[in-house]
Amino acid sequence: MEDVAIIGIGQTKIGEQWERSLRNLAVDAIQAALKDAAVDHAEALYVGNTLAGEFTAQQHLGALLADWASLGSIEALRVEAASASGAAAIHMGHMAVASGQLSLVVVCGVEKMTDTDPAIERGALASAMDAEYEAMQGLSLTASSALLMRRYMYEYKVCHEDFAPFAINAHKNALGNPYAQFHKAITLEDFKRAPVVADPITMLDSAPVADGAAALVLCSGELARRSCSKAVYIRASVVATDRLALHSRRDPLFLQAAYVSAHKAYLQAGIGPSDIDLFELHDASTLLAALSLEACGFAPRGKGIRLGQEGQIDLQGSIPISTMGGLKARGDPLGATGVYQVAELIQHLRGEAGANQVRNARIGMAQNIGGNGATAITHILEAPY
Repeated sequence: MEDVAIIGIGQTKIGEQWERSLRNLAVDAIQAALKDAAVDHAEALYVGNTLAGEFTAQQHLGALLADWASLGSIEALRVEAASASGAAAIHMGHMAVASGQLSLVVVCGVEKMTDTDPAIERGALASAMDAEYEAMQGLSLTASSALLMRRYMYEYKVCHEDFAPFAINAHKNALGNPYAQFHKAITLEDFKRAPVVADPITMLDSAPVADGAAALVLCSGELARRSCSKAVYIRASVVATDRLALHSRRDPLFLQAAYVSAHKAYLQAGIGPSDIDLFELHDASTLLAALSLEACGFAPRGKGIRLGQEGQIDLQGSIPISTMGGLKARGDPLGATGVYQVAELIQHLRGEAGANQVRNARIGMAQNIGGNGATAITHILEAPY
């Protein structure tokens, strides 16, 4: 297999982008990535998107965005894996280049969510679950997360405020990210007073809906070595799945797909958890942050929450997470989230993360999760020596 490098990144600000359409956001990110890579063309475009048909009545995104980004008659496809769609698009781009079929591709993740009727939005988000056995019975993603959090609290004898460090850390780090949705620090008291969404989950446990787009330019290692001094290399790209419905899983408090995806990625990259300098995890809820740390080998079962309490998830900690705000404070534009995660890793590995820079960052990991853990896609990136 060919080495695969990322030579360009582009991001738009996340938030309520009333004045920008889905295509506007995507084109802005693609053009920024191409400019960053110092290229003006690509052989393929892979678009990560979750719900454009439901939110904007727009399907056929590959052709639409190749057209509007002036990429010509290239291979262009939309990739969907619920909220892991962005990482799925990166995985497709990685396979295309690693196989030797293509040498220069663009990956874009985009979602336009905030100008959708809330009732339509809730129904659309529930489509990431088992339609017949979960969503049709009235269960939502947030409610299912609340059930898991309540069980976690019972099993491991913790209380709700023990999850606060995940949210506090994310909001603190978002202050240094110009693309983040929220630039407001929060305190433990803020966390404790937050309105309940689905008991015990509150507004400060949960990532917000948002509009945004991010893009990457991937190329062969040979091309990167010839033409780009700031290339970052993809050392692993792994997809794994679990049973879709929570009630079908052997142990709902263990993210099996995240475990399999991460540990196969470690094998692919020839490293272990202790080699990871920073981890962009999928903190759609504070509970999911704890479960991800446990599944990926950074903490024993039931102990992921302690990493937050001990400050190990901070920028100066043993395993920095949500370094640019994470889903919680950077925002979670579904199909774009996995691309934002990787773009943020690249900022650190290039030494371009500003006030949020993780010192001596050489190896970073991003894990994008679809639904409540049914899909997990892990990427490990390394800075060139």
